[in-house]
Amino acid sequence: MSMMLPMAAFALAASISPGPVNLICLSSGSRYPLSKGLIFVTGATLGFICLFVAIGLGLYSVLSVIPNLNVILRWAGISFLLYLSLQLFRDNGRIDASEYDNAPGFMTGAIMQWVNPKAWIASASGIGAYTNGQNFGDVTIFAALYLPICWLSLSCWVYAGAFLRRFITQPKVLVTLNRTLALLLLASCVFLIIE
Repeated sequence: MSMMLPMAAFALAASISPGPVNLICLSSGSRYPLSKGLIFVTGATLGFICLFVAIGLGLYSVLSVIPNLNVILRWAGISFLLYLSLQLFRDNGRIDASEYDNAPGFMTGAIMQWVNPKAWIASASGIGAYTNGQNFGDVTIFAALYLPICWLSLSCWVYAGAFLRRFITQPKVLVTLNRTLALLLLASCVFLIIE
């Protein structure tokens, strides 16, 4: 019980700090209705919690035994982030209600967490620091704390994007924002490659 506050603090720091999923949340909030962004947030949150519990149950041990799987997952993640970066960079900045179906959805959010290196690092370090890795109860409590904190943190990024939307009245401004976010995603890929 005494570990709940440190667990919550860790979850907040890991969830709200900038990363690929947070950047997509910001972009989604600036481009699509809030409901679309929150669907992505829900998928990303549940995808992360599934990853977190899987690592807590020993997936991390499997990855350490099969090092090539770790490399494959890393490059799959980098490839997915590069794809998202390219999509953001190529966006024309026109906001059309008919394009709302192209908003990143629930499954994109869930899958993105499984290929997101930040999510793997946060999961492995959180499990390692706050649980003994063998007590399912500790993992469950940590995941239960993480769930609302992660959802609320990612939602803040969507709402920040929605706030920016009122200042984005011309397609040029949205193109600039999207290209900046695309370059930040690209920079995170470069960091992952040279790390």
